[in-house]
Amino acid sequence: MAQQSTIADMGLLDGLTRIASQAAAAILAVPWGDLNRRDKPDASPVTAADEASEAVILDGLARLMPGIPVLSEEQAVSPPELGSGRLLFIVDPLDGTREFLAGLDEYVVNIALVENGAPVAGVVAAPARGLIWRGRVGHGAERLTLPQDAARERQAIRTRARPRSGARVLVSRSHLDPATDAYVDRLTNPEKIVCGSALKFCLLAEGSADLYPRLAPTSEWDIAAGHAVLLAAGGDVRKPDGEALRYGRGYGEGNFLVPGFIAAGEIL
Repeated sequence: MAQQSTIADMGLLDGLTRIASQAAAAILAVPWGDLNRRDKPDASPVTAADEASEAVILDGLARLMPGIPVLSEEQAVSPPELGSGRLLFIVDPLDGTREFLAGLDEYVVNIALVENGAPVAGVVAAPARGLIWRGRVGHGAERLTLPQDAARERQAIRTRARPRSGARVLVSRSHLDPATDAYVDRLTNPEKIVCGSALKFCLLAEGSADLYPRLAPTSEWDIAAGHAVLLAAGGDVRKPDGEALRYGRGYGEGNFLVPGFIAAGEIL
């Protein structure tokens, strides 16, 4: 418990917000002609913007909380390398690279702090939308305007109760799978909304949508920050069988894949 008090005293969210703002600026500063897009071994794209954002984040986290390990998409490590400490940062420097390359505004920067496998704080920045969502679990969530050197507009956010019929259901733009599609179709008159990246968690957190199911595997860095923001706003994220998600341990041979989840604006 003393560790949590120390985290609060350090102005954690303000520090993470500053880092996410700087990372967003780094993404926007990369000229379109210099993106140097290439495919990783898993066939997912990576660009110079991903790398510029990650460099800013890793440097910022090392200054904010020295010695805390970082699990980042572009520098994924195996569980033993993370050490035995209780705290871990989980980062996706540019979540939604496909949307970014397509010229859409749905890509985000994800930074989460996990304690003993559970998310305790998260920041999600949407550079093209000029917004940041952030939250500390147990202390609330809010949405802010993005510029790091300007007076921020901020608004407390909260999830909403799911309607019995006509729920607004978020599904992946790039990774919608048949099992998730069938799950949504079994709901009563769902309004299906296609969206990329962890932005979907933020829409749940601010009460703009009700449910985000994903029944196919995804990586921990894709969801940890959004998970934290949603929990802080009053929502919930669980595995399809109802069990809690745990981070930093590597489901399935240490590859940090989450086998699936259901995120909701109300407790599941």
